[in-house]
Amino acid sequence: MPERILISPVTRIEGHAKISIYVDDSGEVDAAQFHVVEFRGFEKFCEGRPFHEMPALMARICGICPVSHVLASAKACDALLGVEIPPAAELLRRLMNYGQILQSHALSFFHLSSPDLLLGFDSEPARRNLFGLLEYDPDFARRGIRLRKFGQRIIELLGGKRIHPSWAVAGGVLEPISPAARAEILTGVPEALESVRIALDRMKSLLDQFPDEAEHLGTFPTLFLGMVSESGGFEHYDGRIRISDAEGNVVAEGLDAQRYFTYIGEASEEFSYMKFPYYKPLGYPGGIYRVGPLARCNVATQAGTPLANRELREFKQRAAGGAVCQSFHYHSARLVEMLHCVEKIEEICSEPGILDERVRAQAGQNRTVGVGANEAPRGTLFHHYEVDETGLMKKANLIIATGQNNLAMNKAVEQAAKRFVNPARLTEGMLNRVEAAIRCYDPCLSCSTHALGQMPLEVEVRDRRGHLLGRRARG
Repeated sequence: MPERILISPVTRIEGHAKISIYVDDSGEVDAAQFHVVEFRGFEKFCEGRPFHEMPALMARICGICPVSHVLASAKACDALLGVEIPPAAELLRRLMNYGQILQSHALSFFHLSSPDLLLGFDSEPARRNLFGLLEYDPDFARRGIRLRKFGQRIIELLGGKRIHPSWAVAGGVLEPISPAARAEILTGVPEALESVRIALDRMKSLLDQFPDEAEHLGTFPTLFLGMVSESGGFEHYDGRIRISDAEGNVVAEGLDAQRYFTYIGEASEEFSYMKFPYYKPLGYPGGIYRVGPLARCNVATQAGTPLANRELREFKQRAAGGAVCQSFHYHSARLVEMLHCVEKIEEICSEPGILDERVRAQAGQNRTVGVGANEAPRGTLFHHYEVDETGLMKKANLIIATGQNNLAMNKAVEQAAKRFVNPARLTEGMLNRVEAAIRCYDPCLSCSTHALGQMPLEVEVRDRRGHLLGRRARG
C-alpha cells in the first residue's frame, strides 16, 4: 500500500500544482495537501521602479486575468496621486472589467469544467477536454468559445490588445472608446445573453446527476468575503467589503478595502509557495474564508440587473436560509455572474457619457501609500504600494484572490480524497474528482505565488544529456 498518492500535475487549471494524498497504516486516506510549486515574486520585481509603470508591469503577471491586475494597480496609483478619475474613465474601466470576468468565467466553465459535467468524471481522459466536448455537443462548445471571444474583444477594443493591455493608468485610462467600438459591443450582446442562459439551463439540468460530488467536493462552513454596492448588490469595481458566515449572517459590513490589512492576515506553510490569507479576528487557520463567484453570490442581497436578480434568488434557495457552502456551486455562481456581466456591458455601453473624451486626471504624487482593490474573476484583489518621495516603489504587497481561497482549497481536496479515493482499488476517475475540487475554485496560480519567509528550494544542474552535475537544497 503506498504511503502517498501523488497527482502531478493538477490538470485543467491555470498554473502548476500537485496534490499529495497521504494514506495511513490501515490503508485509508488520512490527509491531503494542495502544493503550489511555482514561484514568481512580482512584488520584488517592483522595487525601485517608478509607480507610474506599475499598471503596465502588473498586467504581465497573468495572461488569463491581466485586466484585474491592471485595474487594481491603476486604482492604487490613483490613490498615490490623490485624484478622482473622470466619470467616463470609470465607466470604461468598469466595462473592461466586465469583459474580463465574462471571458475568464467562460474559459473556466466551458473549457475546463464542462468536460467533467457533460462527459462524466469517469470518462476517458483523452476525450475529457474541449475537443471531446466539441465532438459531444458542437453547438454548446462553440457557444463557449464565442462567449469568451466576446469578452476578449471588449478588452481588445478598449485596450488595443486582448492580453496584457497597458490601458488603465494612474488617473484614468489612455484612450476613450470610439462610437464604432461601442456599436460593435452592443451588437454582440444578444448572442452573449442567449449563450449564458443556455448554459444556465444546462447547468441546472445537470445538478441532480452529481449529488455525491456536490456534497463532497468541498462542502464545509467558512466565512465569505466580497465587495457589495451601497444597496448590497453585486459590485465588481469599487465597493465596500462585506463578510458573512455559513448561516448567512453578516460578520463585518462596510469595510474599507484600502485598510484590508486591519482584517486580513497572511500565513505561510512549508508545503506551498502560495500564502494563506485569513480573517484576523478569528486567527489562523480558524479565520478561513472564501472569495470569488460563490462568495459574491453569498454576500450580495441582489445582483442589481433584472435577469441576474432572478437567477441569484434561485441560486440562494439552495441554502435554505443560510449560505451556499458547496464549492461545487462555484460553477453555477459563475454563470449567474456571467449573466450579470452581459447585462452590465449593455447598460454601460448605453450610457451617453461613455463617449466623453476626458478620460484622465492629471496630477503629481501626493501620497506615499496607495491601495487599489476590485473584484477579479476569482475573487477580491488588493494591490498595496509604498513609494518614496520621488515616486520610486519601496514595497508592494499583492493579496491575490486564489491565495485567499488557499485554506479552502486544501480543505476541499482532503474532503474529496477521503470521500472518493480508495487506495486499494485506485482509479483515474477517483483522482479526477480530487482535481475537480480544485477546478471549482478556478485557481490562477501564476498570479498568486509569492513567498513569505524562508521557503524550501531545490536546484539541480544537469548537462545537455541530462546527467546530474550537482544539487543544492534549502529548507
